[in-house]
Amino acid sequence: MAILCIAGPTASGKSKEAIVQARSRGGEIISVDARQVYRGLDVGTEKVPLHERGDIPHHLLDIREPEETYSAGDFVRDAARLIKEIRARGKTPILAGGTHFYFDALLNGLPAQVPMNPTLRTEIAQLTTEELYKKIKVADPVRADALDPKNRRRLVRAFEIIAAHGRVPKRIEIPASPYEPEWIVINPPKEVLRARINTRLQSALNRGLIEEVRRVRERVGDERLNELGLEYRIVGEYLRRERSEESLFPTLSAKLWQYARRQKSWLRKIVTASTCGTL
Repeated sequence: MAILCIAGPTASGKSKEAIVQARSRGGEIISVDARQVYRGLDVGTEKVPLHERGDIPHHLLDIREPEETYSAGDFVRDAARLIKEIRARGKTPILAGGTHFYFDALLNGLPAQVPMNPTLRTEIAQLTTEELYKKIKVADPVRADALDPKNRRRLVRAFEIIAAHGRVPKRIEIPASPYEPEWIVINPPKEVLRARINTRLQSALNRGLIEEVRRVRERVGDERLNELGLEYRIVGEYLRRERSEESLFPTLSAKLWQYARRQKSWLRKIVTASTCGTL
């Protein structure tokens, strides 16, 4: 089943390219973004505004409340259903976003299931988040590089899986992927991407990022806020008076660039392994 996959680092222009492709191919867009599923996370996740979507259907946006969770398994289930429905309408499914683990799960299968380990969780509850991340880094550097070092919930789950399997677990065996992905990889040069990150970040601050984080924090609390990504965590630190407003832009810029570099590393594997167009 043919699908179009558009991937790239943060601020590379994936959403705009998806709309261009949807118009030219008669497509519908499936968001591949772990945070844009949440209602109210608009500025911080750079969700495509309604007026820019036009008549192009966008799926998997605003389908969860921020108090809820959404997993890779949820995405695989929802995306598989949507791909079938879009194809049945005679349209092209276009998957676009920066949560590359979701692409991987859909096309290559999910990691083997590991049940929650209450005993292990009690033991690691004594560790600071920094100590826990260091343990993961030693045990499985590949997995550690893909994680947000400050997202304790994901770190705990990752450590649980590593404890059960040693390193990156084998994926659930699937006979063969039912999808034939055509890739468009948007991978601007370093200087161009850094400039785009800074421009978009300044725009987000001007459009009310701090106020949005304040609203989300009042609703979900600090622990959940930290799980919603680096923009929400760092602005949350400012709201708790743990950092100055002047430090927001340089800190966010540096962290977003680090995140973009991790995304670029994954994209290099896609370019090597796949026949795809690169913008």
